[in-house]
Amino acid sequence: MSSFRSEPILWIHLAGLTTLPIFLTLCLFFLSVGEPQLPEWIELLLVAVFGTLPLLWMQLRRPFYIFAILGIALKPENLTEQQRKILCLIKTKLNPGLVLLSTLLLVIVLWQLYPVASLFPNFSGFLPQWHSLGLLFAAFAFIASNLFLQIPLSVLPVLVTNDTDFAGIEPLPLEQIKQDFTILGVRVNRILPHDTDN
Repeated sequence: MSSFRSEPILWIHLAGLTTLPIFLTLCLFFLSVGEPQLPEWIELLLVAVFGTLPLLWMQLRRPFYIFAILGIALKPENLTEQQRKILCLIKTKLNPGLVLLSTLLLVIVLWQLYPVASLFPNFSGFLPQWHSLGLLFAAFAFIASNLFLQIPLSVLPVLVTNDTDFAGIEPLPLEQIKQDFTILGVRVNRILPHDTDN
């Protein structure tokens, strides 16, 4: 059996971290649209709340099922024993701490980005200058930023688990997978070429 660290989906999600600067830049870009109508702290609060709470609620209650990419998800019944062990590591007590820490970190980053947004009006001039619309899109960009930070962080504990500890993990039962994880996307028999059908 190949090492659990060679599971491609882990590395695909870890690579998602590279998109974080893109979404933060988009957030900054949308914050620069139009003229602010509300006090700075209210606008920041609105973007932070709408850009964090839905994902935070999901990740703390039923974390993202990592065997899913681009709107398709591997059917839980098609997971190998090794993949079900990986899900056990995603659902540890460490995960909520990482979720809260990453959310706090990005809210601090957002707080630093807001004053810089005023430097970007020339870049957003081609958009309709409705500041409320800009805030809405900024919130969507911010939730994407949270997603592409939290999911890679959730796979890190898996990658640093030693082989002995991994061997001793009991695979997560099928029923528990469906109860404990948020499975997004169309369910398919395989996503990657190495995924085997049952």
